[in-house]
This record gives sequence, structure tokens and C-alpha cells, in this order.
Amino acid sequence: LAQKYDPQHERELRAWIESTTGRRIGDNFMDGLKDGVILCELINKLQPGSVPKVNEPVQNWHKQLENIGNFLRAITRYGVKPHDIFEANDLFENTNHTQVQSTLIALASQAKTKGNNVKLGVKYAEKQQRRFQPEKLREGRNIIGLQMGTNKFASQQGMTAYGTRRHLYDPKLGTDQPLDQATISLQMGTNKGASQVGTRGRG
Repeated sequence: LAQKYDPQHERELRAWIESTTGRRIGDNFMDGLKDGVILCELINKLQPGSVPKVNEPVQNWHKQLENIGNFLRAITRYGVKPHDIFEANDLFENTNHTQVQSTLIALASQAKTKGNNVKLGVKYAEKQQRRFQPEKLREGRNIIGLQMGTNKFASQQGMTAYGTRRHLYDPKLGTDQPLDQATISLQMGTNKGASQVGTRGRG
């Protein structure tokens, strides 16, 4: 993870954060953000009132973590995606500075999308919402119905239930006896006129 940390991005983030907040971060970038004060001021500049109470000056580590937590919740409301947001310990315990950097770049991108003059990050595409008239929606449902087929005019007349005997004659003819046995005999062959004369027993 440390190999993915980009010093150039750090310089760009430093310039953006310092110019936005009017405060100097210090020689060590991450140490300067660790108490959460500058981070809270940053989101308050982007969206006033995001963090109503910033704990400053901070000596108690509980208050520092509270500042960081307030910042993370505020940028979530601002529009930064949850999967782009670092965890408090990533910054506070120096476990994942790369993720902290990625979160700040995502915040810069969100600020740029909202119209702020930010020189880093990317501007997200705005969501396009299409609105259709009710009659157009009804037409669409009709088209889908035709593509999937229809059961109009269909019935189960003439179908036999599963497991029932199927007669091989037409009941409309009015014959007294079904012809199915005779038909089946002819289909399967007949033994009429046959005998076992001339056959030898085995053994």
C-alpha cells in the first residue's frame, strides 16, 4: 500500500486544502491532518455547517477521533461513496495513508462536480434521469407483451389429463366400441394363425 502512495497527489492535496481552509498543514502532511481539525474545516468550507462543533485545540485523543469521525460522516452526506472513504484508524494510527489520500481525492472530485474550483480529481458525470409520459409507458408494456407471446384465444380443449387413457378413435363417429385395442394390436403385430409347431424345447 505504501508503494501506491503518490507524493505528487500529496502536493496537490496540500495546496488545495491549505488554500481552501486558509490554514497551514505542517511539514508532515498526514500528521497535520491527524487531529481532524483541518479536515473538519475543509468540509465546512465546501458545505457550511457540515460539522457544527470542531474540537480545537485537541490534546485528548478521544476528541481527535471524534473530529475524524465527524469529518467522515460529513463527506458521506456530501456525496463521497462509502467504498472511497478511509477508516479513522487508517489516519490516526498511520495504517493506510494510501486510502486516506484516495478519500481526499474523491472528496476533491465531488467538490469539482458540485462546481468548486478544484485543480485535482475528476468531475463525475451527472446522472441523467429520463421521464416518460404515462401513455408511452403503456405502449411499451404492449410491445413487451407481443414479444413474449400471448395466450389469448388459447384453451386446453382436447388435452387429456396426465396419466389418463388416450383413445385412438374419434368419439364423434358414434361407434359402439373403441377401436383402440384393434389398432394397438395391428401396430404391435398379431399372433393370429401362428403356432408353436416345429419349435424345439431348449436343452
